[in-house]
Amino acid sequence: MSETTAATEAAEPHRTVPTFKYTAQLAADIEARWQDFWEESGTYEAPNPSGDLAGDAELAAKPKKFIMDMFPYPSGSGLHVGHPLGYIATDVYARHQRMTGHNVLHTLGFDSFGLPAEQHAVATGTHPRASTEDAIENMRRQLRRLGLGHDMRRSVETIDPAYYKWTQWIFLQIFNSWYDEEAGRARPIDTLVAQFASGARPTPDGRAWDALSAIERSDLLGEYRLAYASESRVNWCPGLGTVLANEEVTADGRSERGNFPVFKSKLRQWNMRITAYADRLIDDLEPLDWPEAIKLQQRNWIGRSEGARVDFAVGDEKITVFTTRQDTLFGATYMVLAPEHELVETVVPAAWPEGTHDVWTGGHATPGEAVAAYRKMAAAKSDVERQADAKEKTGVFTGAYAVNPVSGDQVPVFIADYVLMGYGTGAIMAVPAHDSRDFAFARAFELPMRCVVQPSDGRGTDPAEWDDAFASYEAKLVNSANDEFSLDGLGVVDAKARITEWLAGRGIGEATVNFRLRDWLFSRQRYWGEPFPIVYDEAGVAHALPESMLPLELPEVDDYSPRTFDPDDADTRPETPLSRNADWVNVDLDLGDGNGIRRYRRETNTMPNWAGSCWYELRYLDPNNSERLVDPAIEQYWMGPREGQPHGGVDLYVGGAEHAVLHLLYARFWSKVLFDLGHISSSEPFHKLYNQGMIQAFVYRDSRGFPVPAAEVEERDGAYFHQGEPVSRVLGKMGKSLKNAVTPDEICAEYGADTLRLYEMAMGPLDVSRPWDTRAVVGQYRLLQRLWRNVVDEETGAVTVSDAEPDEATLRALHKAIDGVGQDMAGLRFNTAIAKVTELNNFLTKAGGAVPRAIAEPLVLLVAPLAPHIAEELWRRLGHDGSLVHAPFPVADPALVQDEAVICVVQIKGKVKARLEVPPTISDADLEALALADAGVVTALAGAAVRKVIVRAPKLVNIVTG
Repeated sequence: MSETTAATEAAEPHRTVPTFKYTAQLAADIEARWQDFWEESGTYEAPNPSGDLAGDAELAAKPKKFIMDMFPYPSGSGLHVGHPLGYIATDVYARHQRMTGHNVLHTLGFDSFGLPAEQHAVATGTHPRASTEDAIENMRRQLRRLGLGHDMRRSVETIDPAYYKWTQWIFLQIFNSWYDEEAGRARPIDTLVAQFASGARPTPDGRAWDALSAIERSDLLGEYRLAYASESRVNWCPGLGTVLANEEVTADGRSERGNFPVFKSKLRQWNMRITAYADRLIDDLEPLDWPEAIKLQQRNWIGRSEGARVDFAVGDEKITVFTTRQDTLFGATYMVLAPEHELVETVVPAAWPEGTHDVWTGGHATPGEAVAAYRKMAAAKSDVERQADAKEKTGVFTGAYAVNPVSGDQVPVFIADYVLMGYGTGAIMAVPAHDSRDFAFARAFELPMRCVVQPSDGRGTDPAEWDDAFASYEAKLVNSANDEFSLDGLGVVDAKARITEWLAGRGIGEATVNFRLRDWLFSRQRYWGEPFPIVYDEAGVAHALPESMLPLELPEVDDYSPRTFDPDDADTRPETPLSRNADWVNVDLDLGDGNGIRRYRRETNTMPNWAGSCWYELRYLDPNNSERLVDPAIEQYWMGPREGQPHGGVDLYVGGAEHAVLHLLYARFWSKVLFDLGHISSSEPFHKLYNQGMIQAFVYRDSRGFPVPAAEVEERDGAYFHQGEPVSRVLGKMGKSLKNAVTPDEICAEYGADTLRLYEMAMGPLDVSRPWDTRAVVGQYRLLQRLWRNVVDEETGAVTVSDAEPDEATLRALHKAIDGVGQDMAGLRFNTAIAKVTELNNFLTKAGGAVPRAIAEPLVLLVAPLAPHIAEELWRRLGHDGSLVHAPFPVADPALVQDEAVICVVQIKGKVKARLEVPPTISDADLEALALADAGVVTALAGAAVRKVIVRAPKLVNIVTG
């Protein structure tokens, strides 16, 4: 319980609570009344430009500010106090921006498709739409109670067909486009078809476009489309009955949700060709105002590497590798393929070659048996497990040999799990003398090594005598020559250029750039997601639905659950809920393509939950537009490029750092495609990104390790007890399952919403995590009570301010607060802004007597962004009509911000010898003269020669003698 609340005050019979004291009950009355007023008056509705902005003088005169929070996912359990941290922060900032003359767009929608609602539906039998809408309604209620100034006309829900119509429309734009490398942008797929039809771009086998069958054309275009379906290795999770994106798999190869095993399987899935934008996704990070840590995560995830492609001949086949150290090609003494590489089965001979080492065979009679056994073992490991440094290197010889293209040597081809299909080509040339993993593998399998980079540490050039590989970018090349050219004596950079030129001249290699980034897996075997606007004809060719058929709505089904399997059974395959609805799946449609009505089969996968959040910033701009994604003039006004924002985007986007390589990367990709196709003017969705910290809470666990209700724990002599039994305490997340959640409803009931807002903003810097302490909330409650008493008589309710002119000390205190709070608000330093407001309010309290109106009114305006309800109420009681939401924020007088005098410290040899009271604007020269003339300084110098005087006006003079 808190130390002081309205409830305890009313419960104590010996205390009489003044009629007009600021209590939780009074706060609740004030807050409900002003929330109703704001809603009825449309106080937070941000106007859009109508037609030509130049003709809208009032709007054109105002700077704009588009402020956003990351999409919340509505939970059935509602909010705890950790959830609204960012929402309150953006609200405070938005309110300050309105008061400084900006046209502010600030709203909040709901990301409401996805697995949690579907799992709840499966468990309870409640339709996911019903449970999701209930959760949204509850969340709206909780957020409204916090006094958030959202333009609710613009709020959206991803499950609304009017919204996901445009998600489907965007998918079709991506499906119907390709990336033109020469133009450096996406273009409509029709332009590619025109190139094939005219012969400007030849088909792979040289046949005319008209000679290709419908299936052949579809397959060929699928190799270019930005959204395409293909057989690909995916993360299959039998326990969830769905496939997962790489980002949804934990480091130990399990599902992020549910912690089920994840396996690599080949399935036909929809993908987004995000890799086409890899260069732009890296390069365009530079001008964005994002935390450097997030930029680094994206750069690392995209993983751009410059190197060379090299072809190794294996009989009539070739194995292509990507390497960043093509200069060491003479040192490649074996090759390794990923177990899943498509050439493994092709190159494996029927029998072991004569003289094959026993250690290479894994004890198997034939290469086929060895490879099959090893592939099965590797499939059970996650990519992370496969890449981890293990003491024992595993692999098996395929029975095939490749030809090193520069030395002509026959090099054995292995498969090993430390090589992944997800990076490069899924094949490597192994240079064991100069790569630690290759060195360990070569030692384990008794493979030869060749030194081709001169060691600089005195170890010699015989790798057989080394303990580990020698890797260097500074050393010279050795042992790297053939009959045609030599790299010996060259540095790494020159050697790379020389050998790349030689390879390209023979058509067996070329300089290239490789990326770690993989195409985005875009299919989910779920019910609760956006249906794909795709149908298949009898030949299996995919067709886009015409725009007139959008939205394609989800059908009503009785069973929402995908078929799940034994979590450890990697050989299972997905069965989607939609596939069981034959009447919806099989349809007769006229697609408007001149073929009339035909029988089609709908796509039965759904889009991932990321789809709706890839573009929601655009729908906020023009939420009721049923004719187009967004009006171009409106998008240009709110998000278009401008000075300091060359790519455009949202002015401030606040959310957690956990979305660095999921939502943020996907949203950037979609924005770039829409920009390329001319639908929007902004090529980046979010110009400024700010990551708020987390509100944490103590978790108490009993002897079994189970959480116990935090509210029931007692502290005695530094130890913690629940029902008399000792419990442990650690700081962690706040949540229902951990039994430590505190709801905003509880705090609002006990103190009021303004107190909760102030406490969350005062806890510390916005970008760091901080522990929740309910007992500390009362401090901000008392601040508001003191503020109230400085304006309102608690007994009568009368306004107590006077019309007297404030004295200079009070004016200086006010203007210092105005200056500091304004700067802190603009810099999102709300904790220090509250400290300055508190300091001013305490100054007025200690001064006693009636607060001058000239001080009270700007004080209320300073408080307004932070505690809007009490500020509105005090503003009204001070005699103003309407709301202060758009009232001008106070402006500081520079003359009153400066102190009349400051104390300057004078030091000699680092020891303080005098303290001078000087004007804050004193010059360095005047301060030096004043310090040297001071009697105390003269005495301390005792005639010693002054060698140097260091002046830091107005606060420090350091005199050096000798």
